[in-house]
Amino acid sequence: MKYYWFGFLMSSLLLVSCIKDEPKNSECDILNVWVEGEAYKDCFYQPETDMRKNDLLFSTKEIVFTVKSMISLPKIPLHFTLTPGATIEPANGSEQDFSKGPVTYTVTSEDGAWHRQYKVEFKEAELPTLKYDFENYETLDVNMLIFKYSYYSWFEMDENGNRKNIWATGNQGFGMGNSNLTPDEYPTVPDKNGYEGACVRMETKSAGAMAAALKKYIAAGNLFIGEFDVNNALKSSLESTLMGKNNPFPQEPVKVTGYYKYRPGAEFRNEKNEVVPGVVDEGDIYAVLYRNQDANGNPVVLDGGNVLTSEYIVSKAQVKSLPATDEWKPFEMFFEDVAPLNEQILDKFGYNLALVFSSSKRGAEFCGAIGSTLYIDKVAISLEKE
Repeated sequence: MKYYWFGFLMSSLLLVSCIKDEPKNSECDILNVWVEGEAYKDCFYQPETDMRKNDLLFSTKEIVFTVKSMISLPKIPLHFTLTPGATIEPANGSEQDFSKGPVTYTVTSEDGAWHRQYKVEFKEAELPTLKYDFENYETLDVNMLIFKYSYYSWFEMDENGNRKNIWATGNQGFGMGNSNLTPDEYPTVPDKNGYEGACVRMETKSAGAMAAALKKYIAAGNLFIGEFDVNNALKSSLESTLMGKNNPFPQEPVKVTGYYKYRPGAEFRNEKNEVVPGVVDEGDIYAVLYRNQDANGNPVVLDGGNVLTSEYIVSKAQVKSLPATDEWKPFEMFFEDVAPLNEQILDKFGYNLALVFSSSKRGAEFCGAIGSTLYIDKVAISLEKE
């Protein structure tokens, strides 16, 4: 019996030693942030969803809450879920005055060696951007564990000179397996030879050795209104494309117009990377207006797997074809009703709009032709009541 207790004691000491010696966490991220309390509900159009920002992306630097009015905005306490052991300043749950502009929060890791800053802002709901010239772009750097690379990203500027980060691409996911490439070698890049000024060029590329090991052989060039969830990229590329996220649309769209050039690649390949004789690759352009909240008040965000089939879609538009051309040609597509549109929900910013461009129509299935290239420029959304 004494040997049993000696063994138990030694095991306990080893366990304590392991716990004691375990390194402190070096992560310093905001995971969730929310406004808590009945007193603040009247500040928001849809309190159930507008008062919370859950599952923030790793790339998040700015957090924006949409409110009815800034004039009557009280001091508001924000609550945060952080990575384990991290701390935040200003303090979690402390009241802050957001009426004078963004408040910067600094998150420090448990080991004290790392910190990240987030700008949190409360803004009145704005009318959406309706014209896109693709003149505003930049390179972003990723430094995440073993992944270090740079890629192109686009943004819009409103009439007051405020930046609107509404665009996303699959570039960030592509870079995880192709960090040796320059940003200009990625699937979606800017091109100075647009219809007017700069445009966006999307090209279907080989996805690289790491993606091929996961049986994902091609990477279509794409650009879409929404966000790309890099944390989910290796697990589910379809679910990593969050279509229309953070783009509430309080007006009924009628059509989308713009200019394009398109040239399909030489050999169409299926999801097994087999050449399919006689099949010619196609580019794709489509838009979807969908309900951003379910019947229980939970947020709804469509992704690459359900963006054209979801039960929450109320209308959608899609080009019927994009004939190959080396000259700029106009395109036009009209929204068709899928379900009744509720004017009260529309007024409360209860619908989101996704707009998607891709160099390979079946790129989400990893089917397409390497070399297929789509250029887009001067895109505009027309409304029923302009």
